[in-house]
Amino acid sequence: MKTLILLLFLASFGSMLAGYFLNSPYSEKLIGFGVCGLFLIVFPLFSYYRWKDKNMKDYMLTKENLDKMREREGDKRR
Repeated sequence: MKTLILLLFLASFGSMLAGYFLNSPYSEKLIGFGVCGLFLIVFPLFSYYRWKDKNMKDYMLTKENLDKMREREGDKRR
């Protein structure tokens, strides 16, 4: 999965660079496809890959998590 994301990132970035540096009638399309590939394919895959084994409750501001943060902050001050 990591290599797939890297390859798709390089392909999208390469498409944007090729569209920027080539003087062809479809250079704007290359830039557009690169940007769309980056934000519609690469970024969601990267987000899924990084968050797939995480528990969302650990990152939400619930009463329990706020109490834990206050306890840790009190320990650091002492």
